[in-house]
Amino acid sequence: MMPPPRPAPTPVSDTQEMISRMRPWLDPEEHVFASFAGPPPAGLDYRALATFREEEGLSMILPEGAAPGLPMRRIILRVHSSLKGVGLTAAVASALAEAGIACNVVAAFHHDHVFIPAEQADEALTILLDLQAAASGE
Repeated sequence: MMPPPRPAPTPVSDTQEMISRMRPWLDPEEHVFASFAGPPPAGLDYRALATFREEEGLSMILPEGAAPGLPMRRIILRVHSSLKGVGLTAAVASALAEAGIACNVVAAFHHDHVFIPAEQADEALTILLDLQAAASGE
């Protein structure tokens, strides 16, 4: 008999709490952003981490090597942030911008995913861990 499913954590919407509980984790895989005006090449759709349909075409986040593009690393903010939460993206983007690090944030249902140029990923993770510690009063 399977155990009952664990209840989903309650989404956090308070800015300070979202930052203090974000627990950033650096994904070891590299990804690229790609766009296709028509259908993507066969087989890419199942390899995509994410897709988004835009007026100009289908944007996809793919494993590095699946398409040309700037190698990116993903930092997952592991707090279950509310879709109505205000300030987490701004705090993260501002902290990274101060260090001259570009970021692309993708908000999913449970977590935010911050994509950083691969060569700056370790520095970005340190900045976000420091941001979390400061918000936690550490």
